Amino acid sequence: MAEAQVAALGPAAALLDFTVPLDIGLLDSVVDTFYASTTPEERSAAEKVLQQLQEHPEAWTRVDAILEHSQNPNTKFFALQVLDNVIKYRWSILPPEQCDGIKTFISNLTIKLSGDEAAFRRERSYVNKLNAILVQVVKQDWPHRWPSFIKDLTGAAKMSEPLCENCMNILKLLSEDVFNFSRESLTQEKTKLLKGQLQEEFGMIHELAEYVLANSQKPELIRVTLQTLHAFLSWVPLGYIFDSNLVESLLNLFPTIEFRNVTLQCLAEIGALNVGSYYDRAFVKMYSIFITNLQLVLPRGTNIPEAYANGSDDDQEFVQNLALFLSAFFENHIALLEGGPMNGGGQEGQDQLLIGLEYLLGISYVDDTEVLKVCLDYWNHLVCHLFQVWHGENDVDVRPFGEGSSMDGDAMGVPGSGQNARRELYEVPLSKLRLLMMSRMAKPEEVLVVEDDAGNIVRETMKDSDVLAQYKQMRETLVFLSHLDHNDTQNQMLEKLAHQLNLAVQLNGKEYSWNALNCLCWAIGSISGSMVVDQENKFLVTVIRDLLDMCRFTRGKDHKAVIASNIMYVVGQYPRFLQAHWKFLKTVVNKLFEFMHECHPGVQDMACDTFLKIARKCKRKFVMQQLQEQEPFINELLRNLGDTIKDLENHQIHVFYEAVGEMIRSEKDPRRRDEYLAKLMELPNNTWNQVLAEARMNAEVLKQHDVIRNIANILQSNTAVATSLGHSFHTQITLIYTDMLNMYKWYSELISSSIAEGGPYAARHAQVKLMRSVKRAVLKLIETFVEKTDEPSIVATQFVPVMLDPILGDYARNVPDARDPEVLSLFAAIFNKVQGDLLNEVPRVFEACFQCTLQMITRNFEDYPEHRPKFFALLRAITNHCFRALFSLSPENLKLVMDSIVWAFRHTERTVAETGLNLLLELMKAFQNSEYVNEFYQTYYLTLMQEIFAVLTDTFHRPGFKLHAQILQHLILLSTSNAITAPLWDQATLGPAAYPSNLEFVRHHITQLLTSSFPNMGRATLESLVIQMFEAKEELVVLKGTLRDFMVQSKEFGSDSSVNMAANKELWAEEEAQKQQALHARNLAIPGMIGPNEFPLKEGDDMADA
Repeated sequence: MAEAQVAALGPAAALLDFTVPLDIGLLDSVVDTFYASTTPEERSAAEKVLQQLQEHPEAWTRVDAILEHSQNPNTKFFALQVLDNVIKYRWSILPPEQCDGIKTFISNLTIKLSGDEAAFRRERSYVNKLNAILVQVVKQDWPHRWPSFIKDLTGAAKMSEPLCENCMNILKLLSEDVFNFSRESLTQEKTKLLKGQLQEEFGMIHELAEYVLANSQKPELIRVTLQTLHAFLSWVPLGYIFDSNLVESLLNLFPTIEFRNVTLQCLAEIGALNVGSYYDRAFVKMYSIFITNLQLVLPRGTNIPEAYANGSDDDQEFVQNLALFLSAFFENHIALLEGGPMNGGGQEGQDQLLIGLEYLLGISYVDDTEVLKVCLDYWNHLVCHLFQVWHGENDVDVRPFGEGSSMDGDAMGVPGSGQNARRELYEVPLSKLRLLMMSRMAKPEEVLVVEDDAGNIVRETMKDSDVLAQYKQMRETLVFLSHLDHNDTQNQMLEKLAHQLNLAVQLNGKEYSWNALNCLCWAIGSISGSMVVDQENKFLVTVIRDLLDMCRFTRGKDHKAVIASNIMYVVGQYPRFLQAHWKFLKTVVNKLFEFMHECHPGVQDMACDTFLKIARKCKRKFVMQQLQEQEPFINELLRNLGDTIKDLENHQIHVFYEAVGEMIRSEKDPRRRDEYLAKLMELPNNTWNQVLAEARMNAEVLKQHDVIRNIANILQSNTAVATSLGHSFHTQITLIYTDMLNMYKWYSELISSSIAEGGPYAARHAQVKLMRSVKRAVLKLIETFVEKTDEPSIVATQFVPVMLDPILGDYARNVPDARDPEVLSLFAAIFNKVQGDLLNEVPRVFEACFQCTLQMITRNFEDYPEHRPKFFALLRAITNHCFRALFSLSPENLKLVMDSIVWAFRHTERTVAETGLNLLLELMKAFQNSEYVNEFYQTYYLTLMQEIFAVLTDTFHRPGFKLHAQILQHLILLSTSNAITAPLWDQATLGPAAYPSNLEFVRHHITQLLTSSFPNMGRATLESLVIQMFEAKEELVVLKGTLRDFMVQSKEFGSDSSVNMAANKELWAEEEAQKQQALHARNLAIPGMIGPNEFPLKEGDDMADA
């Protein structure tokens, strides 16, 4: 077979014959064919030859000949890639003399090319690739087999300036690989060793850098030296920075245009160092000289946004680097400039601090997302810090500064007058920062009416995740600013709003830009909950009054739509105010009803969404009879329901019905609640009964498209109400349940016959899709009620028995393309709700769903994508709540279950894989505590161990790393515990006394498994790894670290480093999630930091109660 494949490659197959000298011309020709051929067949053949040549174990022996004789750049890069792979994956098994030969060859070639300036400039890409390969060798051999590397490199650098420049590039690359990217490519032990060695030998590098900066007149060399220093500054011993002339050299170079950007990057790295108080004076001196020089380079008063917009690429980079320096320095050393008694500062330091903040505020107005993000990160850090110092997170005082607390340090829980001076210092910058936030506020998710690039007011069609993240950060910053001074926040907002009102009245909508008003209203909405109640009430009344006046005075539908959007957003953000002021709440709701008749794009959607938001937070107000009212508001709402929703589209009606359901749920009287529900469902029920009556006379009416759509819409309206009403929806679903199941069965038979006659393509016909929408609506309605009900016994006794044949039996009888995945999710919800009460029905569910679904989804990883996660969710529900039912399965069926779980966690779809892993972990724990523990693990232990290692070392399954580690920990712990009393090895083959214990057998088995899978690692390395895994069995964090090291060492990291680095980030996902949880806990303690619509309310709570 191999000979036939080689022959099929034609003359190019001669490249694979290592018994004869390599034909360089033929290789060049094949490489050219791969890169330049326009014929897919030729390109594919060339790719096959190159791939086989690259994978040949002796291919690296041809590299020197290729690099010496070939003149084709692509051929040279191919040879270097061969060499790169050998160094990464086979270096440890090459004889030492061959390693030394490769090392000498690369070093000499690098020196040769970079020693000649003309060749160095001409072959820059080639030299860069050689540098990368040399660094790979260094990471393998330094320091133990190449202890003189740094000495050799710095010595060679002094031979010529081009060579020195390239040596700097090599050092920079090494630093980045060790300190920035080591987590993705080096083991923990190797990273620690290289970092320590670099720090120990940095003196020679520092000496070289100082020599260059002091003696070289060559701009390219100086620039590269600065770039190399930039890569080193975050980790070098501090004495090399502050006890030398390095900082002085950087400050002297800063005003020079060609060096100012890279110098500023170096200074930013130094400014970001947080090293205790020993070098405080050095930091203050550095900042003082820098801010003086900065005023010469960029004079105060410069319109920075305008200069940025009109500047060159270097100018724009300078602005961004300046933002990075100021934010990094202030974040770590701002206290040194404040002049307080604790840091020995003075007035000069304060003045220079204010100048720096002034520059950063100016940069914050630059119209560039990345620049703004840098500034916002710092502003958020600053105001969060000031809030913690002045308020304290655990004892929040939300009084404005003007109410006895603004300048009283003791009143804020902060003793001494130092904090008063600090408040005065930051008063003006923070006021300007509030203005910045109001002027540049990002758009929140709730706003649907936007202005397009042409200036037209349209409905938003796609969410911008970057904008939403920016809004979240700006909102948090503004909430902190509001706590720091409520009065200034409120006054600036009201002044800007009054100005916008005057502009709108004067221009009457003509040539008026709505961006300023939008940003202001988004800012107003973002501070909800941050003020005391009385102040917030007065503030909001003024805001809404001005917005309504603006709506009244403005002409044009587009302009009114923008104002309506802002009104709806603002009122939706202040449910606490609405809940406390019934008349205002009623006025707002009636205004929303008016907007529901406005057909401008986005207005109706936003009106319905806002109505739902208000209903959730103020629901009790609508079912209680308020003062000076004749009846509860819900009576009026239900009477006028038809008129209110007549202009809404179906999906908007569903949102409206869900909102009313929220109100009805808050009614305490069950009889009155049922009356409200009957009135709410009167319109859809009448239509439903009318359709049923017509169908009884002529069933063909159910095939009409309008009728099908009507039925689906009615069911979706029911689902919306069930979602909000919960168990109280029982009376309504009981009313339509039987007819609903009959309709389900009728449409199912029609669909099956259509697909049976027309084949799989019939499932795509419009008629079939419409009929399936009804079936899915039925399933969704039942599933929603099951999930929301608080009486599982009703589901088990009243709903499940009736649905088994119409739904479950129908699923089993149907052709695959007619099986609805919602059936699987419905029964998963039923088992999760009813749990063990349906133990006897598990065999029937298995019989109807299990094998037929597996046949559908295990043919490949693409077909029936909706069935996959739902099937395993059902299996997981059965395993968790009806585990005893698995004991009744035959060994063949249990094996089918286990095979399906293995297939699930092999899946490349993340949701399916995670469900499979969770299911496996839960199943193993359940069997461990059962009487079948020995039989189960004797059958499946070794298979599961092998399968988990397979996905663990596969880059497609990196997101499951945490669960992989937990499952391996469980299996290892099992082998060391007394839970399994029978041998795990094959006694018939090996005998009952082959191993002294399961522990020894499992350790030996894992070693053998990994040795056969990863021969490149060596048996000794793998034996050590297995020992470490067993030693770490009690500590999951330590075990995960060991597994990460194993994956770094294994060949599974492939050749595409960018893919692997992205995938390896998933290995640290758990740590990132813990950080986010801690941040959320902090935000919960600060009034206004969690949006009013993000609070989870308990049943019956309104916003004021919460």
